Amino acid sequence: MSDEGAAIGGKDAGPAPHELLCAALAACTAITLRMYARRKEWLLRAVHVDVQLALQGKERSITRRLRFEGDLDETQRARLADIAEHTPVTLTLKQGVSITTILE
Repeated sequence: MSDEGAAIGGKDAGPAPHELLCAALAACTAITLRMYARRKEWLLRAVHVDVQLALQGKERSITRRLRFEGDLDETQRARLADIAEHTPVTLTLKQGVSITTILE
């Protein structure tokens, strides 16, 4: 269930739609980076992803912060940050997506 906060008429009964969008980006990022590190046999214990959406007028921007736990060198950390830029949800958001609405 998704809802908006009471300040804008919702009942605050669940995350707002934009919060779900941020959660999808964070989850996709964490999953992809864990899979990549596992395949490379890197000593990555945990991935922490924080995503914030800023809405200013018609402009929207997303800030994603990554924090890694484990024995990683700077080259590995940089590679994981680069991989984050190419996750499926990241690419969808960056490239945009066509939406077709069908009324039934």
